[in-house]
Amino acid sequence: MRILLSITLVALLATSAAAQDTKIIPPPGDLLAPPNDAVKSPTGLISKAIKPGTSSEKPITTDVVTVNYTGWRSDGMMFDSSVARGAASTFPLDRVMAGWRECVMLMTIGETRRCWVPQALAYAGRAGRPTGTVVFDIELIDFRPSPLIAPPDVKAPPADAKRTASGLAYKVLRPGKGTRSPSPFSQVSVHYTGWTTDGRMFDSSVPSGQPRSMRLDEVIKGWSEGVPLMTEGERTRFWVPENLAYGGKGDGPRGMLVFDIELVAIQ
Repeated sequence: MRILLSITLVALLATSAAAQDTKIIPPPGDLLAPPNDAVKSPTGLISKAIKPGTSSEKPITTDVVTVNYTGWRSDGMMFDSSVARGAASTFPLDRVMAGWRECVMLMTIGETRRCWVPQALAYAGRAGRPTGTVVFDIELIDFRPSPLIAPPDVKAPPADAKRTASGLAYKVLRPGKGTRSPSPFSQVSVHYTGWTTDGRMFDSSVPSGQPRSMRLDEVIKGWSEGVPLMTEGERTRFWVPENLAYGGKGDGPRGMLVFDIELVAIQ
């Protein structure tokens, strides 16, 4: 199950449309004139929700977000678009321009928002980048906590965690959207991060933005027991004692391990 993590920060919003083999998406009609119902923040960012979200959760600065987006210059030229490329982008929110970060932090999952980002909050006149106000349509597909920041209860399961007879402890972080649960032999698609109890992250699917596929009879015992307790879409934190993890053998991390697991799909 263990896959060595290679964290590659996405170089967001830096490639011109001319350098991309992508379709061109026309600019919105209000590119140069935000409508009266758009909201202006104290920083100068102007934004408007153009499709409501499906939840009440909003990302924070340190989260890793998955989005679709298109950006236009003030002359109407599209200069970047994950939509045109046909693939959503995933990146740490604290690594993007200030106006982009502020805009996304206003959003809930499923929401699409149009943001008019002034130059001071965008590329700030950097050579080779669009100047003046730039406009983005952003769809927030999902977000997850940074795997580099261990949860506050990483040292031990909290009092409200449930426990199984084997010693596995777990706590639901986000309920699932369905009723299907995998069997101990199912092939599943998951997002996950694993930490040692001293807060060291040793593996994660989150930075890549791509869930991992695996059979539950080919992973550690804590996963084989724990994931079948979940429903599709659920996120759960597991405290896996050493005898249900790597057993203190081989090159796996020692001691109790903590995993945040999201059951993306049962395949």
